[in-house]
Amino acid sequence: MLWPVSLRERKRARIRQTLVEAAIELFERDGYDETTIADIAAAADIGTRTFFSYFASKEELLFPESDARVRAAVEAIESRGPDDGPAEVLLRALRKVGEDSDDMASRLAALRLRLVRTVPVVRGRALQIQLDAQREIARNLAEAFPEQLDEVSAAALTGAFIGAITSALQVLLDDTDKLDDPAAVQEAVRRATDVALTPWLRASAWTVEQPPHGTA
Repeated sequence: MLWPVSLRERKRARIRQTLVEAAIELFERDGYDETTIADIAAAADIGTRTFFSYFASKEELLFPESDARVRAAVEAIESRGPDDGPAEVLLRALRKVGEDSDDMASRLAALRLRLVRTVPVVRGRALQIQLDAQREIARNLAEAFPEQLDEVSAAALTGAFIGAITSALQVLLDDTDKLDDPAAVQEAVRRATDVALTPWLRASAWTVEQPPHGTA
C-alpha cells in the first residue's frame, strides 16, 4: 500500500530540488571549486545551516538519486518471480529506474560526469557511492539466490552491472548530442548491460558449483 506524501515531505522535496538546480547553475557558471555552500544556499533562498538538513556536502548535491537507485534494485530483488534469475532482476530494476526518472540523461548527469573526470573530491565521492551500492545490492542478491550465488559471485555480477552502466555513460559524455537524448542514453545503457550480463542470464540453470558456461 502506498501512503500519501505529507505536506512536509513535499516541501522538503521541493527545497531539495531547488538546491540541486541552484547548484547546477552555479557549478556551470562559476565552476565547482569556486562555488561555496553559502552561494548555493543563497541562490535557493535558504540559510547555510539549513543546507545541511538536506545535503552533507557540496558533492552530495551531484548524486541526489543514488539512494533511489539502490532501493529500486533491492525492491526488484524482493519482488522477484519464481522463474527470475539474479541478472533478470537487475535488468528489471534498471528499466524501473529509467521509467521513473530521466536522471541518467539529464543536465545534472552530464555535469556530474564532467566533474567526476576533473574534480578529485567528486570522483572520490562517486567511487564511494558506487562501492556502497555494489555492496548493498550484492548482499541482497546473495541472500535472495543462495543456490545460485555466493558472496563473491554476487559481488562480481553486481560489479559487472554497475560497471556497464558507468562505462556507457562515460562514452556518451564524448557525444553530447546523445547524452541530451534520454532514448539514446537508455538504449546505450541497455546494450552495455546486456553485453555485461549475457553470461549471467537464465541464471536459474546454474549454481555456485556450476557457473554459467564460459565463466569457469
